[in-house]
Amino acid sequence: MKKAVKFIFIFTVILIALFFLAVPPYLDNNMNRHTGSNIEITEQAKSLHQTLFVADLHNDALLWGRDLRKKNTRGLTDIPRLIEGNMALQGFSVVTKTPAGLNIERNDDKSDMVFWGGLAQAWPPSALGSLVERALMMADNLRALDQSQANFYLIRSQADLKAFIAHKNLDAKILGGWLTLEGAHALEGDLNNLQRLYDAGYRMIAPTHFFDTEIAGSAHGITKGGLTELGQQWVALMEKKSIIIDLAHISPKAFDDIIKIATRPVVVSHTGVRGTCDNNRNLSDEQIRAVANTGGLIGIGFWSTAVCGDDVHAIARAMIYTANLVGAEHVALGSDYDGAVASPIDGTQLIHITQALLMAGMSEPDITKVMGANLQKFLLSNLPQQ
Repeated sequence: MKKAVKFIFIFTVILIALFFLAVPPYLDNNMNRHTGSNIEITEQAKSLHQTLFVADLHNDALLWGRDLRKKNTRGLTDIPRLIEGNMALQGFSVVTKTPAGLNIERNDDKSDMVFWGGLAQAWPPSALGSLVERALMMADNLRALDQSQANFYLIRSQADLKAFIAHKNLDAKILGGWLTLEGAHALEGDLNNLQRLYDAGYRMIAPTHFFDTEIAGSAHGITKGGLTELGQQWVALMEKKSIIIDLAHISPKAFDDIIKIATRPVVVSHTGVRGTCDNNRNLSDEQIRAVANTGGLIGIGFWSTAVCGDDVHAIARAMIYTANLVGAEHVALGSDYDGAVASPIDGTQLIHITQALLMAGMSEPDITKVMGANLQKFLLSNLPQQ
């Protein structure tokens, strides 16, 4: 009997150890796949890419428990890989809850897959039990990088960004980043939590992710409704605090509701466009024009649902379509790196997009804009001043 109890104990310990040690890298490797790009890089592309201020609106790397200070062998990005790819400025998005059976058509909020990923990473009980605490914990994790010797600088304001750009001009081997939040469900229905998130460093927030929230309907939710009364208050408070509104994943009705009342530019941080990839994850021409009319940006994603292709040519095609529709000054990168999607390029291979844009006939001045100058200019105008 004692032997049986001892065996069960040892077996249980092994299972627990495997859960904590094996599950996070297994999920990361399988959900953030690098599918590969074999485009030939020309001398023109190499020369141009080194002059670019490359900036990207959306990266979910904080979700996976990787040490972002080190060059990892799993996932798509970390600070060394992004610097190697000549990324200057990266939006680090925080995901606090996703439903099981994730799809772009219809999801409810009854399940919480992020809980299980957090459990495997040994998150503290406070973060496991609260969405706002998860957001605050991951903000702490990014701030810790800023305080380490990781060549990383956290951007909270226009003043921060100006100081970073001046430093970047002297030292190319540094990366700036700012915090974004994928879904206002992390507010837990309480607008007082917006101040807590602001104080933690969040400077861009989307009202929804894959399910409807107290703020608005999701394009992938059950009701797909418009902006709620609480959502109207949220928009006003976001604008008062100079927090950028991100319309990625939002329902068409809520999209229209926010466009009607927004007084500041909005973005769609990671998306495709129906003109090259027709599905309900992507923006119609009318929506693209509406974002551009606010002075906003459309971030083109790198994954197949966004661009209907598995190579950088599909990414370039969507970027050029959008630029032709509303002008190159409204186009940006919205990679969705490490967002549980496959990508043809990892953080070291951003030059492949530069090459694809050249091959598709985009001019060097316009490539400079869409690869990051637009986003730099946008943040210099729309982040809080101090």
